[in-house]
Amino acid sequence: MTAEELATLHAKCFTVPRPWSAGEFHELLTSNACFLCSNNYGFALGRVAGPEAELLTIAVDPAHRRQGLAHKLMLDFEDQAKMRTAKDAFLEVAENNHIAIALYEQFGFAPKGMRKNYYASPNGPSITALVMGKTL
Repeated sequence: MTAEELATLHAKCFTVPRPWSAGEFHELLTSNACFLCSNNYGFALGRVAGPEAELLTIAVDPAHRRQGLAHKLMLDFEDQAKMRTAKDAFLEVAENNHIAIALYEQFGFAPKGMRKNYYASPNGPSITALVMGKTL
């Protein structure tokens, strides 16, 4: 997927946190530390630094959800992270995104901390991020 395709799909999936721009995706994709797992209807973008992998974002087209695509992307993310010798993985998720939290819990991610008012909300108060992690 191109940076433009990633940005278009991301905008379909997110309002809070705000969707990322094609320029932001382009910058991440050109980094040697980042890796992309994708299919026709979704993607997961990760980054490895030392022994840690971070799931930067994951998105599945709303018209194609509940078909196991996010599950497959999470498997791909973990495989790619391990291939890059990561030992641990972490992510941030809006504390009110219960569907995403349930997905991450299925993969063994557990709460590690919180980041108060991490995500700006255009129509209300900021949203706290739940930091989740696991050993790979």
